[in-house]
Amino acid sequence: DCEGCQCHSEDKRTAILYTLLSQNLTHGRGGRSPAHQRCLCHQRRTVCLRTPHVTCRAASNVLVKTISFMKNLPSFHLLPREDQLLLLDSCWVPLFLLGLVQEMVTFEVMETPAPSMLKKILLDGQSKHREPERTQPTLAAVQRLQCCLNTLWSLDLSPKEYAYLKGAVLFNPDVPGLRASLYIESLQREAQRALQEVLQPLHPEDQGRYARILLIASTLKSIPPALITDLFFRPVIGNADIVELIAEMLYEITGRQPAP
Repeated sequence: DCEGCQCHSEDKRTAILYTLLSQNLTHGRGGRSPAHQRCLCHQRRTVCLRTPHVTCRAASNVLVKTISFMKNLPSFHLLPREDQLLLLDSCWVPLFLLGLVQEMVTFEVMETPAPSMLKKILLDGQSKHREPERTQPTLAAVQRLQCCLNTLWSLDLSPKEYAYLKGAVLFNPDVPGLRASLYIESLQREAQRALQEVLQPLHPEDQGRYARILLIASTLKSIPPALITDLFFRPVIGNADIVELIAEMLYEITGRQPAP
């Protein structure tokens, strides 16, 4: 129950929120967030990008590089078109997040401004005729995302490590409905083996690095695509389907037509 909670104080709420975000979302330091020690009403508050014009541009550049990565993999284009689209739908979020970490893209969020009283009055009684409001990320969801990114940043991966890790993430034989799952599984093993070979000369003293990299990368699959879309791309694409747009970009780059 959040009734009587001190975070309902507007001044205190704003001060605490910006202190929290500046410490945990901008600098990406470890440690337990103070938000975990306060009531859940704070974490359920919705947030948006503080500088969407800057962050969305950086995110779009990362997405283009992610698509180029797939485009430059001949083994990906040897797959049936249906399998390509299934892998794209399943893996674009973790691949994008790996690119976000590799490009060192940082971002700040702020609490979503509440609609003004005048807007509420003007729109009162018109809810049946209005389009449903877009969903907004919660502070708790963004903190969880930032925690995953910070953990990946702490690994300080080399370009080759990123490349082979992305291959291991993209070629996921466990995606339901794949026609060439055995071939995709062999591609994943090949990428994992290449990652291990890269690690040996770079980190000969760290025997657990390979397992740690795969474990941390697996956490990216738990990040909801809706969160990434709403946070980084919804301000740009509106209500468009992000997966359809990515598919169109991929096949436009490769000179092919998107699947019907």
